Amino acid sequence: MLEMMKPTNSITKIVFQKLKNISNNPSKTPFSSSSSSSLFEQYKSIPKEKVDCLVIGAGIVGIAIAKELSVNYGREVLVVDSAPIFGSGTSSRNSEVIHAGIYYPPNSLKASFCVRGKELLYKYCKDHEIPHKQIGKLIVASGLSEVPKLSALMTRGIQNGVEGLRMMEGYEATKLEPELQCVKALWSPSSGIVDSHSLMLSLVGEAESHGTTFSYNTAVFGGHIEGNQIQIRVSGSDAIAKWNGRSELDSELILIPKLVVNSAGLSAPAVAKRMKGLPDGIIPASKYARGCYFTLSNSKSPFKHLIYPIPEVGGLGVHVTLDLNGQVKFGPDVEWIKGIDDIPSFLNMFDYSVHEDRAKQFYPAIRKYYPGLKDGSLEPGYAGIRPKLSGPEEGPTDFVIQGEDIHGISGLVNLFGIESPGLTSSMAIAEHVAAKLLK
Repeated sequence: MLEMMKPTNSITKIVFQKLKNISNNPSKTPFSSSSSSSLFEQYKSIPKEKVDCLVIGAGIVGIAIAKELSVNYGREVLVVDSAPIFGSGTSSRNSEVIHAGIYYPPNSLKASFCVRGKELLYKYCKDHEIPHKQIGKLIVASGLSEVPKLSALMTRGIQNGVEGLRMMEGYEATKLEPELQCVKALWSPSSGIVDSHSLMLSLVGEAESHGTTFSYNTAVFGGHIEGNQIQIRVSGSDAIAKWNGRSELDSELILIPKLVVNSAGLSAPAVAKRMKGLPDGIIPASKYARGCYFTLSNSKSPFKHLIYPIPEVGGLGVHVTLDLNGQVKFGPDVEWIKGIDDIPSFLNMFDYSVHEDRAKQFYPAIRKYYPGLKDGSLEPGYAGIRPKLSGPEEGPTDFVIQGEDIHGISGLVNLFGIESPGLTSSMAIAEHVAAKLLK
């Protein structure tokens, strides 16, 4: 069933009622009754409604964009998500770290958005009393062979405009963290942690107070370009889940927005591929990396700061993260997984299970910098899926934000590969996307 907050603006009131009517009609299915009917005829018979701004995806980035468009630009925004609540995907399955901007190539979107986003995020959290702490981070070299990589990270961070970075000898780092073992460490004082749920809840509330409508259990699974209009195909998530995989998948409602932001996270490439009229060659291939977290059980926290090893292929290494209650969690690791078909992707049907035996790989990784870790002290936590654009044998990639200059379609922005530091960068991405759409 479609679930929405009741809209307050005139445009989305109509859409709200249409979606509500669809959800209350259990006999309605998203399948074409005649496979021989033309696509034009199928679309012609489907109800259509115009909206101002449509944001696909209610993760942290989508929410931030909705807030930016509604609060700072006065636009009427409709946010749709296939889940029953906001932020149920990657946005709620990460380390909740506020990154400083150290890891990313100079002049990349990740570097600039992370540094700018960190500034905006700390200010927003302070102004809106969002639980957060600027606790600082130590990136550690466990052996002499890792010291050059640590020095390179410091150089890169300075190039990116990260302030306060300082190289420490091992004994200095252990003064800050007595349980830590390392030969050198890079101190990043501007790194921190945030309660991501409280942050998203605040952004949703602010967006709603300025007329944004959030429609949950609402799946966008494609669209097409008709004339100079973008038409987006929508159905209830329950109806999509019943698809038999053989019939022509059809929509229950077509939305005709002036502006569209595809910020669907893990399913953003799949949504884009189903937009007829969008050049196939510009849509990057999806790669997925699962990351598992384990928590430290029956023990007082041995650390007061974030502890990170030297980055590995596909991630930043199994690191120490603290939540705002002082609970220690280790992760994520990197497990490359196969993608899933479009429809399960739209419904976020990824495997988020954490198997206990995976801890066997965590103990040796953690003991490189925390030799005091006791056997049997790790318990399965949770897992997240990174929406990556490069595989294990390929180099790291930047965020991909495509506007009319790339795909030639006015009023459409696609966001691909918004993994870490997506949480930190969210408000900076929102600034950029709004400016790109409303230039």
